[in-house]
Amino acid sequence: MLPYVLHCRRCFSPPNWLWTANVRNAYFPTPDAIARRFKDLWLFAYFATDVLPSLRNLLLGYLCATILGITIGTALGLLKPLRLVFVPLLDFARSIPIIMLIPPFVLTLGIGDVSKLAIITLGTFFPIALATIDGVRRIDPALLDVTRSLLLPWHKELFVAWLPSAAPSIAGGMQTGLQFAFILMVASEMLAAYRGLGFRTMQAQLTFDSTSVWAGIVLLAILGFSLNAVFNYFRDVVLGWHARSRAASRSH
Repeated sequence: MLPYVLHCRRCFSPPNWLWTANVRNAYFPTPDAIARRFKDLWLFAYFATDVLPSLRNLLLGYLCATILGITIGTALGLLKPLRLVFVPLLDFARSIPIIMLIPPFVLTLGIGDVSKLAIITLGTFFPIALATIDGVRRIDPALLDVTRSLLLPWHKELFVAWLPSAAPSIAGGMQTGLQFAFILMVASEMLAAYRGLGFRTMQAQLTFDSTSVWAGIVLLAILGFSLNAVFNYFRDVVLGWHARSRAASRSH
């Protein structure tokens, strides 16, 4: 009987946010206050001046890192002499916390968008390049024998065999790189910037404006979730053939 009563209390209990609706705490504002501040800040006041520049830096840095990562990773995966020389250097460089490189980048490039692009590109480059190297090296030898028996030119062999075979691994590196890019966008704006999502949130923290801090956190959560959802959609569209081939192989 007692479990049934507890279950009924859960069913008819109000949502959790209602319990905090009347709480008066300087550090934990009510959901209604956060929603109003979110609308005032991010839908009107700072959308064009802060949200759009942050997203532009994120997307441009991610695009540059993707191009460089796939290009350099493919070259290192295909050419063993280059791989033996440069992969240890890549492993050494990626062991440095990329956030620690923000101060020297700001010192040399300033607090503008150039330093943000450089930081995002560098931090996002490593997971994409290493995933590309791993994917290229894991090509099916039988597939490679078939393409070489057709006497295809090297550039056609690259786009027919090597890159499609490495595509799932590259996609995994790109998804990890997207997370890196998002984190670095916020971190770089928090440490040295004059605009952006991280800058506005940090300024709110310095002035003890907890409502604006939570509104910024909500916006970052929405953006992070949306970017990941968009990436998953396009990944499933582009790599649909891979999922179908795996399903066919399991059925046999």
